[in-house]
Amino acid sequence: MQQTLKVTNVLSDPTRFHIYEFMIQNKKEVTVNEIADQFDIHPNVARMHLTKLQEINLLISYSKKTGKGGRPSRLYQLSEEVIELNFPHRDYKMFSIIALETFAELGEPGKEALYETGRKYGMKIMDRYHTPATTNLTTEQKLQILDDAGIMLGMYPQFTYNTETNSISFKVNNCPFKEIAVTNHSLVCNMHKYFLRGMFESLFTNIKLIETENMFKGCENCSYVAKLS
Repeated sequence: MQQTLKVTNVLSDPTRFHIYEFMIQNKKEVTVNEIADQFDIHPNVARMHLTKLQEINLLISYSKKTGKGGRPSRLYQLSEEVIELNFPHRDYKMFSIIALETFAELGEPGKEALYETGRKYGMKIMDRYHTPATTNLTTEQKLQILDDAGIMLGMYPQFTYNTETNSISFKVNNCPFKEIAVTNHSLVCNMHKYFLRGMFESLFTNIKLIETENMFKGCENCSYVAKLS
């Protein structure tokens, strides 16, 4: 609870929150001067914001020589910490477990309802990207939208488009449902698959989503292939 309050307090500053968003979206190391230029603020102010984000473990920093002589540059990058501020953590987890148990008790109809709910939620997440400007996107642009959404959801995905097979291979490096998946990973993983399918269906007309690796089966990541028609 104390850590949650610290995170909330640090991210309550709009500039600091946008800096954190910028770090997530760009996924690269930055310097104080780069942040200062990006947000049109003094370098000392930029350093203060980056330090605050580091204090709550959202960023890490290290020194790196530039090869130009002088003092090493201080670089900042995202840590492995993932935050959730939409729901009190304990309540969210308890609610999710109860909901899963309820669906499971209903047998196959309950599972089918859960999976369809996951698919609809995936599509709902992508609604924010559906504007008149996104009606005629290239495959690469659609993948960028999926990548941005995946990062904001804490999945940190990696997408690769194969033009020869007209398919997309991708990895989910962090499962947002991993804590509740411990009790029933088969049910949760299937629901997550439908969730991902909903995200894809919001951008592609017809897809077939195939799971190739699962971290709950000893794999490093969860991996999928989305075959486009």
